[in-house]
Amino acid sequence: MVIYSACICTKTGKILIARQFAPISKIKIEEYISSLPRHIEKGYQHTQIEIENIRYLYIPIQNLLLVLLTSKSSNVIEDMEILKLLYGIVIDQCKDGGVSENKVMSCAFELILAFDDVITLGYRESVSVAQIMEYLEMDSSEEKSFIKQQKMRENDAKELAKQKQKEIDKKKRLKAKE
Repeated sequence: MVIYSACICTKTGKILIARQFAPISKIKIEEYISSLPRHIEKGYQHTQIEIENIRYLYIPIQNLLLVLLTSKSSNVIEDMEILKLLYGIVIDQCKDGGVSENKVMSCAFELILAFDDVITLGYRESVSVAQIMEYLEMDSSEEKSFIKQQKMRENDAKELAKQKQKEIDKKKRLKAKE
């Protein structure tokens, strides 16, 4: 089983985010995804399409599509499980305000990291949505120290601004007395 790419796109074929897991060019992925809307037949409930040497597996999410590009020789059942896992991750990450283009773009980094945790080198990792969410929420000690330093700098800048304001007010009062 080889998964070439996982992506979120519009129903017109515009890619919002995509992650390649096999050596396939960006142009080829864009070509495959942009041709997907032509292959989707209206009114059918199928979420899988096979063309040439590619299999599309997709799930509609409001006005978007979550798409998995795989080889024809891959196991469809396992691929569907991966797609459902990715669907759960997308829904969980975009829960504030629903899944929309703007929300996907604002959560893009987390979604790409989650896709990487589910699929490695084109093959599925044995993880659950809960584990992925735990991985994404993990804290970094470096990040904590950076945030702490930023807050200290902000507080120092505020104190300096207050002192400057007091000096300016004092000068104004002295000029007003003269």
